Amino acid sequence: MPESDLSSRTVLVTGATSGIGYETARLLAERGATVLVHGRTAAESGAAADALVATAGIDAARLCTFAADFSRLEEVETMAARVVVEHPHLDVLVNNAAIAAPERHTVTADGNELAFQVNFLAHYLLTNLLERALTSDPGGRVVNVSSSLHRTASIQWSDPNRARRYSRLAAYAQSQLALTVFAADPRVTAVSVHPGICATDLLPLYAHDGATPAKGAANIVRLCDPAVEIVNGAYYDRDQRVEPAPGATEERTVKRLTKLADVLVHPEHLNA
Repeated sequence: MPESDLSSRTVLVTGATSGIGYETARLLAERGATVLVHGRTAAESGAAADALVATAGIDAARLCTFAADFSRLEEVETMAARVVVEHPHLDVLVNNAAIAAPERHTVTADGNELAFQVNFLAHYLLTNLLERALTSDPGGRVVNVSSSLHRTASIQWSDPNRARRYSRLAAYAQSQLALTVFAADPRVTAVSVHPGICATDLLPLYAHDGATPAKGAANIVRLCDPAVEIVNGAYYDRDQRVEPAPGATEERTVKRLTKLADVLVHPEHLNA
């Protein structure tokens, strides 16, 4: 399929300062999209945008920088408010930002296990706060960058912060399962994708070597293209649609996760 021109599209990519997120921003901008480049700090997102202009020849007018530390939900809320004002019509949100869970059990200032908050809860909050912008025109969509490791996970409903039994791999996998389940939320059309095992900071969780981040990014960008039809809740392994973990798209599980996430992100943020 020939690549379509994305010049009428506005896409927000979280975690766009390195790895797959950076390459996703580059590929989208090269195809004409206006890209909202998110980084943990203004300095990081600014440096990423500068690098895209200097090394990839991207037109600076196509890039807008945003900053929020996802370990602080207040910053996610502030960023979302700015996005809505500056880009009231958003075509795609790529929920890509992710960290490997730390070796030791770590809790954020908001009271959540670090990987669960950065990889899932912050994206849950951001998606909800951007719902109006994503649905202002038909065709808005969300692409959750998940992982094949979601298949090894279970959501600890009574202890999502894993305070009782912590393992970094289990905590990371749980965050990816939650992101996969969240794609089936009916409020916004969304899919999740395992972009492939790539040579990024997360590689040690998977293997010793991996594909280039650009290769993984191509699997994400394909799902941002309006010419590619998607079904809400669908899961892709690279460029193939496959079934996610059993139960990941069950309505009961989706509702249960929504209920849990609404409590953990604190209602005052959701109603901002």
